Amino acid sequence: MNPKVSIVIPFYNCPYVPQAIQSALNQTYAETEIIVVDDGSTQYSHLLHPYLPYINVLGKSNGGTASALNHGIRHASGEYVAWLSSDDLFYPDKIRQQVQFMLEQQALVSHTNFHYINEHAAVTKLNGGAEPMAPVDWLRRFVNGNPVNGCTVMIRKDLFGAVGLFDEYLPYTHDLDLWLRILLNGHHFPYLNEPHTAYRWHEGMGSMRHATVIGQEASMVWLRYRDPLLQRIASMGR
Repeated sequence: MNPKVSIVIPFYNCPYVPQAIQSALNQTYAETEIIVVDDGSTQYSHLLHPYLPYINVLGKSNGGTASALNHGIRHASGEYVAWLSSDDLFYPDKIRQQVQFMLEQQALVSHTNFHYINEHAAVTKLNGGAEPMAPVDWLRRFVNGNPVNGCTVMIRKDLFGAVGLFDEYLPYTHDLDLWLRILLNGHHFPYLNEPHTAYRWHEGMGSMRHATVIGQEASMVWLRYRDPLLQRIASMGR
């Protein structure tokens, strides 16, 4: 029997949410549930209405992406969890291919390559993820960067019990913080070098509007984990 996958879509005032939901509904993998977490939206909630027979909508007061993800994860019934931002898209074979990859790798977490798209969903750059590299070289990328696109990640739900959920005190870099906790707890984080997600780059995205604050917050996260990360890199380089 195929494991069930919960697709969690945090939603806050995003006009692209129907495209995200439809991409989740279009998956070739049947054992899925779609959870949309409305994080206190004041706009575009009506766009969810046509999909209500096919999705689970959870409402909450506005608390940010990390809190919305955690709310969805707590209510998820799947053995695996995939995060889909409300302005991004999954390609149809994403869930099937990634579940198969994780079973083959015996991994509790994985990530994939992705394409960039614009506000019209047109591809602007192919294969925006990193090229495959040796584990120690990949780990070095975390010293002052974040080589993992959050919406390409799939995680076995029970891994959250071991490393914790997303840090809700980090509005923008909760993903980087979680990846570092996973890695520093010794978990394999394999990379499927196939594009299964479309990452939308547009003027309204938080990555553009809050770039300065994101940089400051990321510096704090890197400082928090710098010593154990460097120790892990040194031990792998021997």
